[in-house]
Parts: sequence; C-alpha cells; structure tokens
Amino acid sequence: MGNVLFERALGEADDGCLSEEGALSLASAEGEDRRRVMGLADEKRNESVGREASWVFNRNVNFTDVCVKDCSFCSFRRKEGYLLSPAEVVGLGRESRERGATEVTVQGGIHPGLDFGYYREITEGLSATGLHVHAFSPQEVHSISTKGAVSTLRALKSSGLGSMPGTAAEILADEVRREICPSKIETARWVEIVKSAHGLGIPTSATMMYGHVESWSHRVRHMSVLQEIQRETGGFTEFVPLPFVPGRSELRRRTDGGRDDLLVVALARLFLGEEVRNVQASWVKLGREGAVAALRCGANDLGGTLIEEKISRRAGAMEGQSRSPSELEEMIESAGLEPSQRDTLYRAV
Repeated sequence: MGNVLFERALGEADDGCLSEEGALSLASAEGEDRRRVMGLADEKRNESVGREASWVFNRNVNFTDVCVKDCSFCSFRRKEGYLLSPAEVVGLGRESRERGATEVTVQGGIHPGLDFGYYREITEGLSATGLHVHAFSPQEVHSISTKGAVSTLRALKSSGLGSMPGTAAEILADEVRREICPSKIETARWVEIVKSAHGLGIPTSATMMYGHVESWSHRVRHMSVLQEIQRETGGFTEFVPLPFVPGRSELRRRTDGGRDDLLVVALARLFLGEEVRNVQASWVKLGREGAVAALRCGANDLGGTLIEEKISRRAGAMEGQSRSPSELEEMIESAGLEPSQRDTLYRAV
C-alpha cells in the first residue's frame, strides 16, 4: 500500500498538483524512491525556469545584535551588544554600491531603544545610494508599528523600502513557535503583515527554518500556508529553506541531522510548483557542496554575495561571510547549470 501511495503522489507531483497528503508520502521516501523525488524536482526546475541558476550582488547588514526576544534557536542575540547608527548602515551600503552591489539586505535584533525614525532614516539613506533596499522582517515591522502594520509599511515604502525578507517565519505552526520562539508573533500575525506588504506592492521572500523540533507534517503545513498566500497575492519572489544551525543556542536537537536537506528543496519545488518558481539554496547554511547538490534537486538560485553575514556565522556555520561573484558562478557551473546575475526581483542584470 505504501508503494501505491508513493507512486500516486509522484504522479501528482509530475502533474503539478501535489497535495499535502502526497507531499507527506514523498517525504517518507528512502533509497531509490528518494532519488526519484529529487530527479523529478530537477526536471520540474528545468521545465519551470530552465537551465539557468541565478545570484544577486548584495550586502547583508545586521545593524544590531541586541534583542529582547527569547528564541531558543538563536546564537546571535545579546542583552548588551552593538548598534550601528543609520549613518554607519548607509555608509556600508554606499561602499557596496561602489563595488557593484545592486541590493542591500538589512535586518537586526529587536532592540528596545529603536523607534520608527531609526528605520526610516536607514531606508531613506540607502535608497538614495541607488541600492534596492530589502529590509526588515515581519517581526521587525510588528515591533515598530505604532499605528498598525499597514501604516508602518506604507511609510517605509515611501521612504525607500523596496522589498522585505520573509524571515521570522521559522515554522508557521503555533505549537512549534510556542516551543522555539514563544515571544515572537504568531502565525496569523506573520501572515497578516506579509499579506499587507504584498497588498501595498512590497514583495517579500518566504523562508522556512527546519531541522529542530518540527515534523514533516509541520514542514508541509508551512509550505501550504505559503502556497495559500501566494495564490491570493502573488507577492513572494522566492522560497528559501534554511536548515537550523544549532551552534551555541539553547536548542540542540535536530529532527534529521541534515539528511533531509535535499529532500526539503525537492519537495519545495514539487509542492510550490509554478506558484513560487524560485527556490533558493542557501550556501551559508548548506555549505558549498550542499548548495551545489541542491541546485541538482530543484533549486535555481544561490542567493547573494552577502559581503557580510553575522547571524549564521555566529551560530556556527562554517562558511565564510561572503562569496565573490566568480565563486557563485563557479558553483552554479559545477552543478551543470548556467549562471545568471539577477536583481532582487529576479530580473536579469
């Protein structure tokens, strides 16, 4: 019976209509069946976006490590740490623009001393450099909202915000969130803020941090939530699965020890299908070899050069803080694909 269910689910995936039940059936695959799932994901990537794999020339700025939240998976937060001034953030952006970057990604801890003016000053200054400003998670927007998320988002957009990272999603199931990030916004609030952003013409990425206390059922439910949002708004630019890096955090246990990384990528391609056509392999989280392998299992993007990345590095990720354009292109070529530089919204540069 199990094999019948697997074959039926594989047929659903091939037809572009994989159900949650079918995704869970594919998730249980082992051995040759697992390789078939990854092979089909590779085929579907070719059908959807071709043999090109993209990357963006960007800089990542984590403006503070001070955070009042108590997420058990985080190795980055500090009660007393650093805080960059808006001028310092803009200076890093200007330097990156001079080096050829097209995007700056800005995120930080939930600092109790920051108000909306700090965020607005950053977006105005970075926007003036000519960079696309990809900044502020739904959690950050929630934390600085004084007159509601829509008003805050509208004001950020008018000051230069181009798009938002869909981080702080972790796993979009409240029973998991209560265990790993109890003081963060609940699933419904995350969804509300993301939908509001899309409604205002602010696209976002979508992420999923997996490999801790969640089950495959939670992972599939998470992707189903994203699928429902995308069908309503069309505002997601990409999906980024992020394996949990335990590092020095309080949260130690992993559900899979990393063995499911490629299957997560493959199922994202098969489940999200044509609705979220870009699936990103995080070289920071997966490492070079893992990211290259993911490009052979349905992923079509490597993310960015980053130039500077602190959160994953502090958690214990072994990769460096940046990769050059030539390094990213070499990784793509080693996966048998054609490199393509893009901007934040997946337009060719």
